Amino acid sequence: MPVGGRVADTIVLQSHRNPLPHDWLITCIDSVRSWCAENRYEHRFIGDELFENVPKSVLDKTRDQVVIASDIARLLKIRELLKQNYERVVWCDADFLIFNPAKFSLPRDNYALGREVWVQRLDGRPNKLTSHIKVHNAFLMFAQGNAFLEFYIDAAERLIEQNNGRMSPQYIGPKFLTAIHNVAQCPVLETAGMLCPLVVDDIVNRGGPALDLFRHRSPQSIAGANLCHSLCERGELSATILENCIERLLQGGAV
Repeated sequence: MPVGGRVADTIVLQSHRNPLPHDWLITCIDSVRSWCAENRYEHRFIGDELFENVPKSVLDKTRDQVVIASDIARLLKIRELLKQNYERVVWCDADFLIFNPAKFSLPRDNYALGREVWVQRLDGRPNKLTSHIKVHNAFLMFAQGNAFLEFYIDAAERLIEQNNGRMSPQYIGPKFLTAIHNVAQCPVLETAGMLCPLVVDDIVNRGGPALDLFRHRSPQSIAGANLCHSLCERGELSATILENCIERLLQGGAV
């Protein structure tokens, strides 16, 4: 039933500072917006207003670590939207690309995390690859009645408040969630993946050992993926490589 004239009971939230630093981010955002239109979900893109609910003490501690501030800010904004009587709130990072919308479907669980299969070179053995299966928060979904969101917000705020040193960028994101998931087995949308630099390179090159390992270790074929914009900012991935990767994914509809 429409609430206050609203048709959609699901809203998909994205955020990034403006102007966007790379054109390929526009393609990613458009892919999410198009997927929302196909499913009659509301799509909302915001800028720095993402941080308006974050306590000043948290903002002060994360002044030089915007990724961590963003991790807590998205949770608080999701809670705000659920209080506005949306049945379900979905978060997608601005660098999340939905390249196979027909196979990217929200689960029936009342919350869900994204899947991360990270492939990297083995320390001291550059010709050998290893992989780590984790969860990530580049995709998040929370529905009315879920018990996880309030726990996550409380734990994340306490971890930040109690920390007196430099925090890893993944401190309250993938690191925290993976630790919880390893014990509690949280619901995961397996089609919401993440692509590391080695896999991106192999996609662009139409195959390779990193891509083979990624496919082997992925519980399910992915239909959307976070493209690790932070690594582009650090120079570990170039905008050109990511543009080529996006083109391959949109053309093929699969990794």
